[in-house]
Amino acid sequence: MIYGTSVLGPKRKTSDKLINFEGGIEIKGNARKPIAVKYFLVAILFVLFDVEVIFFYPYAVNFRELGWRGFGAICMFTGLFLTGYYYVIKKGGLNWEDES
Repeated sequence: MIYGTSVLGPKRKTSDKLINFEGGIEIKGNARKPIAVKYFLVAILFVLFDVEVIFFYPYAVNFRELGWRGFGAICMFTGLFLTGYYYVIKKGGLNWEDES
């Protein structure tokens, strides 16, 4: 169907159709300007820590059934979580100021 409409359909290339669409906002600068890596780093860290926090939910729901063994596992998980957070803070992963 897509091929048929492209072959059989009308082709009207007017000057209005060939110009770029503008949304009414003044263009400022170059759209190809590189974005700082800090934005991506913060996004990845957010996803990482958000997923780690999601793993706390099953423990909160079933903490009585899991007993002391589950408590030990969640303490170990929390320790690893805090170790990762400490590592990110020490490396300056959440600092927004430029050091250059």
